[in-house]
Amino acid sequence: MNQNISKWTEDWINIQSITNGMIILPNQEKVSGVKIIPRNIFILDEDQQLNVMIALKNFYNTIDYEFWLVVADRPVDISVYLSNLQLLYQNQTNQQVRKLISQDMQKGNYFMSNNVVDTEYFLLFKEKNVELLQKKVRNLISGLSTAGLIASQTSNEDLRIILDNFLNGGSTTTFGTVMPS
Repeated sequence: MNQNISKWTEDWINIQSITNGMIILPNQEKVSGVKIIPRNIFILDEDQQLNVMIALKNFYNTIDYEFWLVVADRPVDISVYLSNLQLLYQNQTNQQVRKLISQDMQKGNYFMSNNVVDTEYFLLFKEKNVELLQKKVRNLISGLSTAGLIASQTSNEDLRIILDNFLNGGSTTTFGTVMPS
């Protein structure tokens, strides 16, 4: 057995840090991109759907560098919402309104017990030069905007969720750091 295999994640994951919405690699390349807000174009009429598809096709044809389209699931935490519903329920005297609130709480509890997730969409790329990286991010946001989509630069938390999905098969880790004795 090879004795040079490291037991530390940092030694094999090839990431130096995550900062300012970028993954910094050991060779100083940065991975960043945009988070795209989902939009259901199938509720639009056919002409509007076609316009969005043409705009997206034109947008993708303007990208002249390697990029990755990534879909990641993020757990949804509606516990605060459920707490607010509980308070509303307790303060409500109208029985019909109480019944409606109770039904909403049941639906919320169903979602919580069935690991409901939000699906998020990202367009990521690698770049060494920070100014060029920021220019690419601005161009992506602008290009997606012309197709009727809202996008913003990835946050540190977004990048951690993406890595968590890839490294853990979509299962979110909730345990702490394990330290050797």
